[in-house]
Amino acid sequence: MGEEKKGFFSRLKEGLTKTRNNIVHSIDAVFSGFSSIDEEFYEELEEILIMGDIGVKSTGEILDRLREQVRENHIKDPEDCKSFLIQNIKEQMQVGETAYAFEEKQSIVLVIGVNGVGKTTTVGKLAGKLKEQRRKVLIAAADTFRAAAGEQLSEWANRAGVDMIGGSEGSDPASVIYDAVNAAKARNVDVLLCDTAGRLHNKKNLMEELKKINRIIDREFPDAHRENLVVLDATTGQNALQQAREFGEVADLTGIILTKMDGTAKGGIAVAIQSELKIPVKYIGVGETIDDLQKFDADQFVDALFRTEREE
Repeated sequence: MGEEKKGFFSRLKEGLTKTRNNIVHSIDAVFSGFSSIDEEFYEELEEILIMGDIGVKSTGEILDRLREQVRENHIKDPEDCKSFLIQNIKEQMQVGETAYAFEEKQSIVLVIGVNGVGKTTTVGKLAGKLKEQRRKVLIAAADTFRAAAGEQLSEWANRAGVDMIGGSEGSDPASVIYDAVNAAKARNVDVLLCDTAGRLHNKKNLMEELKKINRIIDREFPDAHRENLVVLDATTGQNALQQAREFGEVADLTGIILTKMDGTAKGGIAVAIQSELKIPVKYIGVGETIDDLQKFDADQFVDALFRTEREE
């Protein structure tokens, strides 16, 4: 475990390079450029955090707390409040104990997200990760709207060595779910992973489809632990936050998966999403391989971002 964790921390550091260049260098410049903590110092910090996609609301909360700490601890030198700033960013991201209960229980996990965010690939990677944990996994290819989704998922299923149900274009997603839920029961599957369509431009249809899927699961497998994960592309920054909000209107979201963190300078969006929506970021992707999708750890993320030398 130690080795794998260490490997991921260095990948995470590398993956966050663009974000770090975007945010941290500017923050360092403020800390070294100001000799005293005044209004202008806070304004500079505020601007950097907002520009770094940390979000207006969370930035406000981070800086309010910093002002308080500076007063309470009679801090005069800007350098001395840097560790407080880092700690405050970590606290913004703690939404209770991030739950991975679904890994231990008999679960049905719906994965939703618009096309192009890496949703199907994420389902495949997640299947592989669960299989590595010796869970019995079944994939339901219920994104029947997109021609290539079924084929793509089938490749991942083969790679992970897990079974898949559905995947023919144009078939009814709800019937795929029906078949998959009954197969999951019959085969005593631990986790049923469902790749579902995400067409936000037509919210009403999506809502109806998800309602129908939920009704089927409630009826056919009422005891299953339920998880609704939304996949967001970190490179889209504030747009990802907006998408999460809109999906939150059509589904009861239990967690967020942020992909393409390695391709973006907007990695700060992880802070904004978690603190604005109070929905935990459960996984982040920092690359193409299965090992690049990892459980999210706020402390590790902020440490990797601020290049703190961690005790490995």
